[in-house]
Amino acid sequence: MKYTFRQLEVFLAAAHFQNITKAANSLAMSQSAASSALKDIESQFDLPLFDRIGKRLQLNEQGRLIRPKAEQLLEQAKELERLMAQHKEAGHLKVGATLTIGNYLAVATMAEMMQEQPDANVELSVANTSEIGQKVLNFEIDIGLIEGELQHQDLDLIPWRDDELVVFCSPDHPLADQLQISDRHLKDTEWILRESGSGTRQAFDRAMHGILPEIQVKLELEHTEAIKRAVAAGLGVGCLSRVVLDDAFKRGSLIPLPVPQRDFHRKFYFVLHKQKYRSAGIERWMELCRQSNSNS
Repeated sequence: MKYTFRQLEVFLAAAHFQNITKAANSLAMSQSAASSALKDIESQFDLPLFDRIGKRLQLNEQGRLIRPKAEQLLEQAKELERLMAQHKEAGHLKVGATLTIGNYLAVATMAEMMQEQPDANVELSVANTSEIGQKVLNFEIDIGLIEGELQHQDLDLIPWRDDELVVFCSPDHPLADQLQISDRHLKDTEWILRESGSGTRQAFDRAMHGILPEIQVKLELEHTEAIKRAVAAGLGVGCLSRVVLDDAFKRGSLIPLPVPQRDFHRKFYFVLHKQKYRSAGIERWMELCRQSNSNS
């Protein structure tokens, strides 16, 4: 074999950081050792993998083609080590989730996995749907949990569970006593919504097909709790997942508004890179997520 797993690790770290010093630090190597490993793998195959721009390394076309294969190979090697050591633990699992899922669903799954496998190291990062998709594409996370749809040739989008958005207001809002909210009401009210790029906003815009240009957006906020507080304060009407609103509805601090003529149903998805090796940890995470849905 003309290359080592260490050389592949250096290549992937350099692709991630675009800087050999940062790549070396991440692997606890000296800069000279990392630089030598990268030069060796390129010279052995007479195949430059990066364009050198000052101190910055930028993947060239060959590097972009090889990167997912190298990621997959290293994941398989790590899985083989675990199997040979007769362990089936999750190991180190990097999960990304959108705000709704991360704050209200993923934490419980993470706790269950770590209780089941005390040695598991699960990282959870929270961002909007487009950002999670980009992290999966860049191999920065192993699996994403998203509430919007993504279209990319390198991504696998796997349906997970059904969800529903709910239009809501404060108990003192003029619409609170309406038995049914018409399209005229939807166009005349002021809205407090998630930002563009979020799965929630994507689903809202789709539900408002035909009247979207007439929707009056007063505020765009990145956090669901901020939207709930702003709506509770009477600043406008909101639209979020029922998952994040049920407790507030039970307390009476927020009021659901019936909008039967509009379809607010959607799905949550797993998103993975098509070239990503599905380790035991990834498979177990998906299984626990599905179990939590069936138990809820």
